Order: sequence, then C-alpha cells, then structure tokens
Amino acid sequence: MEFISVLLVAFLFGGMLLFSLGFGTLAFKFLDVPIARQFIRNTFPFFYLYVISVATIASFILVFINFDVFLLIFIIAITTIPTSLVLMPAINLAADNKHKRKFVILHTVSILITLAHIAVAGFALYLLE
Repeated sequence: MEFISVLLVAFLFGGMLLFSLGFGTLAFKFLDVPIARQFIRNTFPFFYLYVISVATIASFILVFINFDVFLLIFIIAITTIPTSLVLMPAINLAADNKHKRKFVILHTVSILITLAHIAVAGFALYLLE
C-alpha cells in the first residue's frame, strides 16, 4: 500500500504540474486566444475533478501509512472544492462581465492556490521517500 500511496501522490503532483504549467501554456501558444480561453475554461472542471479525486483516494490510503502526509494531501482535496465550486465560477463571471480588475485578482488567487497545492504535493512526495 505504501508504494501505491507514493504513486498516487506522484500522479497528483505530476498531473497538477503538467496541467498548470504545460497544458495552459501550450493551449495559448498553439490556439487562437479566444479558442484557447474557451478550451482552458472547459477543461478546468476536469482538472479540479482530477485533483479532488486523486487527492481523496490517496488520503484514504495515507491515513494508515503516514498521517502527516495524509493531512497535507487531504488539505489539497478539501481546498480544491471551494476553488472549483466558488472561485472558478467567480473568475468566469468576472471575465464574462469584463470586470478586468476583479478577474485579475481572482485569477491570481487561483494561481497562488494551485502553486501552493503543487508545492504541498511535492513536499508530501519528499516526505514519502
């Protein structure tokens, strides 16, 4: 079970890192900006579902293996829920209503949360080695 927990945390870390830094960047590089924006907007619910699902599954295993890492991964799962259900719709609404300042603030908060999640998952992976 310990090996599976390491794989799940690595899967979480790598998936968040790839989606956040690679996928979004490449979408804006290879697609026209309006299409890239719509594409990214449509994929974020899947990203959040991925993070919540993998972090939750990992948490169920980690609670029996390493309680400190369990807490870190569980915090990622729990804090992704309001990010997905509250923050993301607010970002989309601000963009739709052309509230640029509000969009920038909310988007920055979203980025900081995701970067924190990546850092926490990376630290959790380090703790599991």
